[in-house]
Amino acid sequence: MHNAEAAAGVSIINLKHNDQIRDASEVWRRVWDRVGDPVVTPEVLRALSHSGNYVSGAYRDGLMIGALLGFYGGEDGVDHVHSHVLGVDPTTRARGVGFALKQHQRLWALERGLDRVEWTYDPLVRNNGFFNINKLGCRGVEYFVDFYGEMPDGINSGDKSDRVLVSWDLERPGVEAAAAGDSAPDGIVVQEWVKAGGTVAVEVGDDEAPVVRADPVGVIVLCQVPTDIVAIRHRDPARAHLWRTTIRGVLDDTISRGLRITGMSRDGYYLLTSTS
Repeated sequence: MHNAEAAAGVSIINLKHNDQIRDASEVWRRVWDRVGDPVVTPEVLRALSHSGNYVSGAYRDGLMIGALLGFYGGEDGVDHVHSHVLGVDPTTRARGVGFALKQHQRLWALERGLDRVEWTYDPLVRNNGFFNINKLGCRGVEYFVDFYGEMPDGINSGDKSDRVLVSWDLERPGVEAAAAGDSAPDGIVVQEWVKAGGTVAVEVGDDEAPVVRADPVGVIVLCQVPTDIVAIRHRDPARAHLWRTTIRGVLDDTISRGLRITGMSRDGYYLLTSTS
């Protein structure tokens, strides 16, 4: 058992049997409040598991409370794992389960000679950004506009499915430190980067609308995302759309110029720099 499993109070196993597969699909359905088809059907998940891909579940007191799917990726032959979906049952209020699942996946990949895992996430979801960039030590390396098209679920419905691709370089010192629990609990210190010449491009206004402060120029750029974009989507779709287009303008531009998302603060500021 990895230390992260013990800290989260779960046991993580690779899923092989149909009842386990159905439980994983049901966990994701609850997380995404999915309408219609599940996030991944049990049939597809069973085939992915059978063909040697990564399918795992986290158990507490005999019940599955989290699940993670990844599969082999690479355009010219397998050179990484693409991590497709991670979800922890929101009714459990469990802490550390997502981190434990990712560390289990990290060891699985390394055991198979792969030193990189990639996945996409919605950069407007602050908690996911902080988890990926700060807690795990990933780098945001590419921006995709409307990556999945329309998504009929309770989290994404009504918005464009823009995504940031993150690269998790499993043997990078910062990632190894994060795996040991040594990530800074509050992330970057924004004012230190401003003093170093950073440009604050976007911040959250008093009315939760995006406030554009400056053009995203230079080799250090910061931009803030809202506390809860999902709540804004439900309450004010027009404001959510404004957030999407505003953050798209900053991240798509800066990442295409060669900057990478290399840090994040607890209060939602992304840090983009030209260093890895």
